This record gives sequence, C-alpha cells and structure tokens, in this order.
Amino acid sequence: MFTQYKYWKPYISPFDPCPPIRVKSFSTPPQLYINFQQPGLPQYPTPREALKSGTLWPQLFSPYPNPQKGGMKHE
Repeated sequence: MFTQYKYWKPYISPFDPCPPIRVKSFSTPPQLYINFQQPGLPQYPTPREALKSGTLWPQLFSPYPNPQKGGMKHE
C-alpha cells in the first residue's frame, strides 16, 4: 500500500527572520501509482457517492485535506 501524503524536514537557517516550518508536506494523487486502468475496477454503488468523491472508482479517490480541520498539519 502507498501513502498519498509525503513529509520532509527542511533545512532551517539560524539567520532566517521568519518562524520556521519544521515539517512540510505534500500530496501525491493515486493516479501516480496506477499504471493503467484495469477493466472491471470496483465502482461506487450510487451516482451520489461517486459525485461526492469526484470519481467513479474508489481506488482513484484522493481527499483534499482541510487545514482548519487538522488535515496535513505542519509542525
């Protein structure tokens, strides 16, 4: 299994005038890990669920994190 979120610790200069962001993160979409779309992939059971997710296939779902709700926090 893969993780859609990657984290790294950037170099923090002692001369940087801004408060440092000690851990940075970014998101990688699931399309990067799927070489081709196989026939017969499972689909969402209802059009409502597919529209809410933005894709017909659950394997291609990638949520956008909401910073106000604690998604992809920077320390």
